[in-house]
Amino acid sequence: MVDRGDATEDGEDSAILIPFPEARRRRLEMPVTFDRRELDQILRIYGRMVAAGEWRDYAIDHLSDRAVFSVFRRTSEVPLFQIAKMPKLARRQGAFAVIAAGGIILKRGHELARVLGVFDRTLKLAEA
Repeated sequence: MVDRGDATEDGEDSAILIPFPEARRRRLEMPVTFDRRELDQILRIYGRMVAAGEWRDYAIDHLSDRAVFSVFRRTSEVPLFQIAKMPKLARRQGAFAVIAAGGIILKRGHELARVLGVFDRTLKLAEA
């Protein structure tokens, strides 16, 4: 990793070398976050469910190993669903997961849009 400072008066660039282990340690100390595109997709689903009267509140947690968007029916209850981003699982099972209140993983995958598709399906009672 090279940090380029301002050019000196005689036109030469100066560079500060940062050892690779130190750069890796700095990156690992940062919390995992949702980027703007991911939050846009999540908030679009959230807005639709709030309009339907099913969800009322949310919380976002940025932890060292994952980012979690929790959805609540009421603020004082446990979350109905958690939308989690876990980069360590990105190569194996996929970085994104939708987790139900009991801890059951409803859907996991590499693409957030597909994982959020679990909320598109609405089950309705069929009358005989």
